Amino acid sequence: MEFTKGHGTGNDFLILSDPDGYLTLTPERVAALCDRRRGVGADGVLRVVRAAEDPDGAGQAGEAEWFMDYRNADGSLAEMCGNGVRVFVRYLVDTGLAVPTRGLVPVATRAGVVRARLDGDDIAVEMRHPRLYDTGVATLGGLTLPGTAVDVGNPHLVCALPAGLDLATLDLTRPPGVDPALFPAGVNVEFTSPGEPVDGTDRHVLMRVYERGSAETLSCGTGACAVAAVALRDAGRRVGVVAVDVPGGRLTVTLDPHACWLAGPALLVATGTLL
Repeated sequence: MEFTKGHGTGNDFLILSDPDGYLTLTPERVAALCDRRRGVGADGVLRVVRAAEDPDGAGQAGEAEWFMDYRNADGSLAEMCGNGVRVFVRYLVDTGLAVPTRGLVPVATRAGVVRARLDGDDIAVEMRHPRLYDTGVATLGGLTLPGTAVDVGNPHLVCALPAGLDLATLDLTRPPGVDPALFPAGVNVEFTSPGEPVDGTDRHVLMRVYERGSAETLSCGTGACAVAAVALRDAGRRVGVVAVDVPGGRLTVTLDPHACWLAGPALLVATGTLL
């Protein structure tokens, strides 16, 4: 089977084309493909299937032709992936499977239909508006860090580091501890520090993330949206532009009263054959 590999700010994915929904992806197969020593290696798998041919996408077929079936590196299903959907759209357009209509490409996901806009190497996607809904704590290496629970179609816990604690010193080789009652399906945990001012933005935040099902990744698009919403909330604002620096590069999140746009590079870097 042919595959393509792509990434958005270092958040990398294997893309499998399955237009008619014939491919069976077991958790074991996905985990084997994503293994960085024994497989191809990736943070997750994007299966490209027509919405009408997948039970999770069929209800959205009237709004979007293509469904993004996203699997974490451990094979578990995920509702949404911000960088993943941007890479997914790059694949659709570059392979001719989709042509933007009025500059937009709709994609069905488990979190609903999203729209993407292309601008050269950058792709911006209209995400669900982040919903800040609770507070929680993450425990990590003897630290107990308070955080804000955020829903961006998938769950997040955003924890701002106290002054004097360097983001680079955190040990994210193990998952942070969280309250399973608050996050029964697991959670992506973002750790943040303030950054220096960036022209054209209202806030600048540095972020590292431990993603459920994938461990630490170089970037997380939905995580960047959650972080931006918390940064604006802490500044007494509901709208604005936030630059979010992740280990893999920079994402820009624009929040208005009705939408959340996540923008950044999305590139296809390799093709190959699975044996």
